[in-house]
Amino acid sequence: MPAGPEEKVNLLGLDRSGLERFFVDLGEKPFRARQMLQWIHQRAVTDYDEMTDLSLALRQRLAERAKIEPPRIISEQCSEDGTVKWLMATEGGNAVETVYIPEPSRGTLCISSQVGCMLNCTFCSTATQGFSRNLTAAEIVGQVWLAATTLGHERHGQRRITNVVFMGMGEPMLNLEAVRPALGILRDDLAYGLASRRVTISTAGVIPGIDSMSEGVEFALAVSLHAAENELRSRLVPLNRKYPVEDLIAACKRYTAGNHRRSVTFEYTMIEGVNDRPEHARALVRRLSCLPCKINLIPFNPFPGTPFRCSSDEAIYEFQKITRAAGLITTVRKTRGEDIDAACGQLVGKLLTPSQRRQLVQQQLARQAVAS
Repeated sequence: MPAGPEEKVNLLGLDRSGLERFFVDLGEKPFRARQMLQWIHQRAVTDYDEMTDLSLALRQRLAERAKIEPPRIISEQCSEDGTVKWLMATEGGNAVETVYIPEPSRGTLCISSQVGCMLNCTFCSTATQGFSRNLTAAEIVGQVWLAATTLGHERHGQRRITNVVFMGMGEPMLNLEAVRPALGILRDDLAYGLASRRVTISTAGVIPGIDSMSEGVEFALAVSLHAAENELRSRLVPLNRKYPVEDLIAACKRYTAGNHRRSVTFEYTMIEGVNDRPEHARALVRRLSCLPCKINLIPFNPFPGTPFRCSSDEAIYEFQKITRAAGLITTVRKTRGEDIDAACGQLVGKLLTPSQRRQLVQQQLARQAVAS
């Protein structure tokens, strides 16, 4: 059988070193990578003909060998509190959700790293969707590119997106092949120029990923803990059976060792009658007292079919009081975007199965094709 046409490289997913290798393979100088980063990420240009500092011959070769193709926005929902949620189509009839949370002093973009999730955390709506596949680096960065382009990345001299968090669908530490170059692009001064403390990777506790990323890569680490003792945490986060709490805390210590700028944010979802009692707070203090960290208490966000309920304000306050009295920085996350199912743990909460989700994506793409 004759060979099919060579698949084009999606330049959205190539960091500076990846672009340098790509241009060298084309017979070009490595400095072309710097130009391409700026064209794509700072100027949001996807048409090679508009890249006027590239020769006509190079633009023609780029058109033959490469593409700049972000995911497609299927739908956009806006919350009363200003939060925006996009459903974005990816290859293979899948879709992921991306959430933008504006605040007076910053704008945070919550991005996905996988289609669905395989970890089956019992209190998370995303877990009910099952797992389809890892996203590519282009699909991860494409979420940021689309959000920045849609929002207007620079407006009135201020960046709309100041922080990016890998806290959407999926476990980023199980997709390091794509997360690494995506992180490089987000931090590159010729792309989005985000400081390390403004790019957060959240993990349920994949210890090999924490150790691997801790060496030579600067990022902010968040750990979805939700319980300080193994028996309870294994019920809430099944991954704990493979990587128990004491081993996870040891990995966090390795992450912070020798770098005074590093600390760990521990996310703790407050679930009524499950993990919100004073003894749970005291157990948390015992686990974390020897580690540079802060605790982020997250009121549980309900979704269809869940047996759990959110802790009362009184229980959350008492929990916070105990941990603060022990010297641990403890904040309570303000729930945002709840009316559009964009709050923590709610992503894709109303799409019951992967097949239904693919069907919805295909239907909406068909409507867009007819409309255009």
